[in-house]
Amino acid sequence: MIDRTHQLAVTKQAQVLGVSRGSCYYRAKPVSEEEQFLMNRMDQLHLEYPFAGARMLRALLRQEGIMVGRKHVSTLMKRMGLEALYRKPPTTRRHPSHQVYPYLLRGLTITRANQVWAMDITYIPLAKGFVYLVAVVDWYTRRVLAWRVSITMDVQFCLEAVEEALSRYGNPDILNTDQGAQFTSHSFTEWVKAQGIRLSMDGRGAWRDNIFVERLWRTVKYEEVYLHAYESVPAARTGIDRYFQFYNSRRPHSSLAERTPDQVYFQQLPQLQAA
Repeated sequence: MIDRTHQLAVTKQAQVLGVSRGSCYYRAKPVSEEEQFLMNRMDQLHLEYPFAGARMLRALLRQEGIMVGRKHVSTLMKRMGLEALYRKPPTTRRHPSHQVYPYLLRGLTITRANQVWAMDITYIPLAKGFVYLVAVVDWYTRRVLAWRVSITMDVQFCLEAVEEALSRYGNPDILNTDQGAQFTSHSFTEWVKAQGIRLSMDGRGAWRDNIFVERLWRTVKYEEVYLHAYESVPAARTGIDRYFQFYNSRRPHSSLAERTPDQVYFQQLPQLQAA
């Protein structure tokens, strides 16, 4: 994060973090209650109908008596990091400094912990405002290895999450992400590659490429976030931490033969460490 008291100039700090210098001086305006309600409802509808774009979301909202324009819905979707989940033709031009890496998991048999990790970001509503949540998940065991909450979608909280996961559990063979600006940024990709990890990225709009994290977000929101109207960022951190402890250690998964992610992950961990 930017530290204005540091001896290193703000311009240089922004360059090192890979963020715009202008963003260091920007002060976000508070979100109105009407806007917050609209964003929260859009988030819920997106979980129910992940294929819905701005036009369909506008129509669904109008069915509920919420009169809003398509352009405004589209603007809020970008702000929240929401995207209609369906395959799109590859027509988007990418920034030349942001390399996109190929998807490495197609046809790959994943048979053990720490073979593939996945990362993603989602929107978390608060009573007044919102935050973003990033998580690192072991693909084979579904275990949440590390997570961070941030008020902005910058690259730093993503780096902090993956650094914590590596320091606690060692290195995976592959790290899979989407093509978000945080994960394609030079600072993120170069740091990950420097650890000897191969990068894999979903096809644009191809939600099935990272389906386990998409399922995690749905589970977290329906079983924790929507049941607790977090009043503040610290309350969100406390609630999410409590839930992930339950998710890892007590919540059985049908795909794991009713075992918990902890049971499967730590059963394999001694073998991995020995190897």
